[in-house]
Amino acid sequence: MNETEHLSRGKTALITGASGGIGYELAKLFAHDGYNLILVARSAEKLLQIAEEFTAKFGIKVEIIVKDLAIPTAPTEIFTKLQQAGIKVDVLVNNAGFGSYGFFHETDLTNELEMLQVNVVGLTHLTKLFLQDMVQQGSGKILNVSSGAAFQPGPLMAVYFATKAYVLSFSEAIANELEGTGVTVTALCPGPTVSGFQKKAAMEESKLVTSQKSMDAETVAKIGYRGFMSNQRVVIPGIKNKLLAEAVRFTPRNLVVKISRSINSKS
Repeated sequence: MNETEHLSRGKTALITGASGGIGYELAKLFAHDGYNLILVARSAEKLLQIAEEFTAKFGIKVEIIVKDLAIPTAPTEIFTKLQQAGIKVDVLVNNAGFGSYGFFHETDLTNELEMLQVNVVGLTHLTKLFLQDMVQQGSGKILNVSSGAAFQPGPLMAVYFATKAYVLSFSEAIANELEGTGVTVTALCPGPTVSGFQKKAAMEESKLVTSQKSMDAETVAKIGYRGFMSNQRVVIPGIKNKLLAEAVRFTPRNLVVKISRSINSKS
């Protein structure tokens, strides 16, 4: 048993969007280190499979909560259920999120309002609910999954890029507020990652996807997990992604937007 596993035994991590991609890989890392898990996603079948897998392999407790975070009442329902069950959450991972692709005046409004609910409102709501208890207890950790998209506007994915900019800004701000409380906040900002995200966002033909090799979800999760456990405020997996995020600061804004448009365009 390593030191991290020893310290985490008996602690509980809640992970949203845990049925696949980065969320699943993060859940596996927490399970490996002995955390009990609360897994949240829309697919009951996938969550049950993961719960069985992790219980057998890691000997931990796994609770599943089938919720769609596009529904505004979902965060309160999750929090209330755990309060009633007497389950204390030591780690909150806000991973759930999705994107959409196309010109804003042509894309579906309902889909984008749901995106705002999941990527921004639901994340903020869950953070508010669980953070208050963490501060009162003097300990806790929150990981908010943002994106490399957070560092610049994104024509053809205007709403998605804006939501991730919010997540990064929000996370850095409350991390500063929480200094000295025993609670830490980390924003994970991965670049393009192999997952179901691109297909759901209907952006498989964009140059962002086709012109470069994407990192795999397991690698992103491992880098994010290490940074999170060492209390880094912002984690950007991959040297190339770090350089791109830094370069935006020194590039004229109109040029940044033009480059972003070019990268997001179809091949």
